[in-house]
Order: sequence, then structure tokens, then C-alpha cells
Amino acid sequence: QVQLVESGGGLVQAGGSLRLSCAASGRTFSTYAVGWFRQAPGKEREFVGGVIWSGGSSNYADSVKGRFTISREYAKNTVHLQMNSLKVEDTAVYTCAARDAGGRPDIYTYWGQGTQVTVSS
Repeated sequence: QVQLVESGGGLVQAGGSLRLSCAASGRTFSTYAVGWFRQAPGKEREFVGGVIWSGGSSNYADSVKGRFTISREYAKNTVHLQMNSLKVEDTAVYTCAARDAGGRPDIYTYWGQGTQVTVSS
């Protein structure tokens, strides 16, 4: 069982930056892939980006590519989402999730509670 806790959300002006964190407890991320998702009011949840904890490159949605970066902090069993050049349309609840790295890439088993990101114009 993995418990995920996000932090780092808040209010920022367009063009600004925020860093979200997703900390795991219960067990390490060692065999998992971690993804970030977001859901804006009235819209469906969308995949933002993901990474395999044990190594390899990250992948991102086209809407955030070049602006968002996922990194791993091994010592703290934490995954970060660095968000730069934020746009008003990035406003959403951001949630991290974890799945078996060897399983289906579209099925995430563990979910955090989400953190609000609001970008003002």
C-alpha cells in the first residue's frame, strides 16, 4: 500500500512558477511509475506527465511540454513537478498517482488527495 501526499499548490500570476511535490509513504516508489494529473472545473481529468521511479526519461502532455519538468528526489521518496511559464489555463487541481511500472500505463492504483493550482492573469 502506498499513500501519496501532494504539496506546493497555491496562487501565482501568469508567467510565474510553482513546484509541486508528491511524497510517498507506506512503501517506496521503487517499482512504480508516478504520474501527475490535473482537473479543471467542468473538464475531464487529464494526464500531465509521468516518470518511472527507477530510471528513464519523463513524458509530458503536449500542453505542458517545455514548461513542466518532473524530477525524482530519491532520498525523500518524492517526485516533484516543476511548473514554469504558467498560464491561466493551467489552473486546476493537480493530483499525483502511482502505478506498477510493469503494468498497464493507463491504470494507476494509488492516488493523492490533490492540490489546487490557480494562475491569475
